[in-house]
Amino acid sequence: MLVIDGLTKSYGGRRALDDLTVEVPAGEVVGLLGPNGSGKTTAMRIVFGVIDADAGRVTYRGGPIGPVERRRFGYMPEERGLYPDMRVRDQLVYFGRLAGVPRARAAERADALLERLGIADRADEEVQKLSLGNQQRVQLAAALVHEPEALVLDEPFSGLDPLAVAGLSEIVQEAADAGRLVLFSSHQLDLVEGLCESVAVIDHGRQVMSGRVEDLKAGSGRRVLRVVVGGDEQAAWARSVDGVRVLSAGADGARLALDGGTDPLAVLDRARAAGTVTDFGLEMPSLTELFMDAVDGRR
Repeated sequence: MLVIDGLTKSYGGRRALDDLTVEVPAGEVVGLLGPNGSGKTTAMRIVFGVIDADAGRVTYRGGPIGPVERRRFGYMPEERGLYPDMRVRDQLVYFGRLAGVPRARAAERADALLERLGIADRADEEVQKLSLGNQQRVQLAAALVHEPEALVLDEPFSGLDPLAVAGLSEIVQEAADAGRLVLFSSHQLDLVEGLCESVAVIDHGRQVMSGRVEDLKAGSGRRVLRVVVGGDEQAAWARSVDGVRVLSAGADGARLALDGGTDPLAVLDRARAAGTVTDFGLEMPSLTELFMDAVDGRR
């Protein structure tokens, strides 16, 4: 298990992290989530010893993390950590060798990863000639080439199209299924909601929500109603209903937050009066909605 315990870090008068605590068990995907500038990258850099914390500690398997432990980690930084004028395959073999992998095995791993990530045809190109999305794929391959037992990925979905996001998510899930621990950061809460078993959500360096995703949703006390009314994609009918707040509206219907005393069947009556109702039901809140509630509660 990787444990981030009470991390605090300030730059001048600005506190980038304020008592952050996260546990990452083996075999799970844990998300460190929050908006840009919330402190996610600072936490990642402390895990890898790039910067020191002002307070708190990071442990792995019950002990401190040093160079030996970090060689068993796969790290994907938010900034490009690649050599721009080096060929893709050569670069992956080089990173594998740095981690102690024999050359033949590093080459075998590089070829397999490039094939899996859909960029085998770019193996002999310089990194700087690739699109940003393909550079991101190479960066992920560099984090995986030495078959690490733990993955720490900082904004791995940045710059990727939906197909690439799906492919990367599959690889991350496979790593967890194989018993590896996975910690990754993202500001795209809706994108990663189905990938994380647990999350820690931070805002301006402060942890505002943490726990297993299913538990957070079930314990939120929030009721979300999804209603589809034909011919009203903006849910105009719902905006004047007492005890109802429109969370989103579009062609696939409206998501409505209900106050504690609001009767869903009374809302259904109002929807029927506005048009033909083709879908109606209570849903769990999304992770983004829970985050907005947590942030609004601090401001």
